[in-house]
Amino acid sequence: MKLCRTLSLIGAVALALVTLVSSGSAQTGIDAFYNGHKIVIPQSSIPRVGRLQTNYFIVDPQNWNAPQPPPGSETPGSLACVYELVKGPKGCPVSTSTNVPTGGVGAIAIVDAGFYPTAQSDLDAFSSYFGIPKADFTVVYANGKKPPVYSDWEVEESLDIEWAHSMAPKAKLFLVESVLCTNKNCNTDPTWEAVKVASNLVAQHGGGVVSMSWGDPEWAQERNFDHFFTTPGVVYFAASGDSGIGVSIHPGASPNVVSVGGTVFERDGNGDFVSEEYGGGGGDISPYEPRPSYQDGIEKIVGKFRGYPDVGSDFCCAAIYLEGQWGDVGGTSWGTPTTAGIVNAAGQLKKSTADELKMIYDEYANKKEYKAEFYDITEGSSYCKVGWDLCAGVGSIRTYKGK
Repeated sequence: MKLCRTLSLIGAVALALVTLVSSGSAQTGIDAFYNGHKIVIPQSSIPRVGRLQTNYFIVDPQNWNAPQPPPGSETPGSLACVYELVKGPKGCPVSTSTNVPTGGVGAIAIVDAGFYPTAQSDLDAFSSYFGIPKADFTVVYANGKKPPVYSDWEVEESLDIEWAHSMAPKAKLFLVESVLCTNKNCNTDPTWEAVKVASNLVAQHGGGVVSMSWGDPEWAQERNFDHFFTTPGVVYFAASGDSGIGVSIHPGASPNVVSVGGTVFERDGNGDFVSEEYGGGGGDISPYEPRPSYQDGIEKIVGKFRGYPDVGSDFCCAAIYLEGQWGDVGGTSWGTPTTAGIVNAAGQLKKSTADELKMIYDEYANKKEYKAEFYDITEGSSYCKVGWDLCAGVGSIRTYKGK
């Protein structure tokens, strides 16, 4: 699939419209075409200063009425095969890669905005189709009250819960829904209160992970909010954004999260996996967050500040089930819950994100372990280098070892 190779350009278009959207001049998302595919970036994924954004795009929305996943969509089995989480057929073709992960411990909490009325039934249908056990799943309202429905965020929530569960089906799964209201005006942003609720839920259920697929352009006071990602027994994951390299986003920039960038699988005419390249995910050196100690080994690259992402994950395109329809989506909103689920299923629960990242960067420093446990992303952009880079951090996941 060659679809995602130029999505960073679409991200640049989105950034060019930030001023228009922020001023209220743009009311809808952005449509684009590539190789005959229609790409829709919803309004919720267009960066807006001072507002949190989703990090997904829709592929071929005109095909969202099929009784099965769109042809060529990556599935839990195909991704798990490529990342060597299960035994799969040679080449890991989408059509025949049907083995799915079976692990999971403790809990996974997803933080999103808005009410998702069909969350349980959609998750059940997705799981049943791919042969994944029914989820131990609970929806929680962050402030105790059901928030309004926001259609753009329904797609985000569907993507998040379905793929987190597919990677760690034995973990307890929470969807924490929130809405930000001030002076009787409500926005579609997740809240820091929701992050705190999610953290407490995970800690109370044996530890695990929190996944946040949203973000906000970095700002000078962002460090004041990094303490929300420090609950003992919880490892936090955040999207690095979909707007390409050099566009910073928080909490993806926080040193207290595992920042997940975007890659893309290259497949041949038979559908076999060939390679993995940079796909258009965000990457930057933060202007505000100091370099954490676990990145001392890449000081010559990042200098005195936090570089991200830490890891990369497939960026396009994932099958999801939403309100009785199958569809195709991409973005670091996919990679974030997927990576969180994989780390949870690895079963080596860490006491903090810092412990998780220290393990990852220690393995990066060990050439033998690094080669066996991560795939170095060296193609897809001039920014992609041998070793750690802004394309995909240390690289994409291979096996459960060291996760």
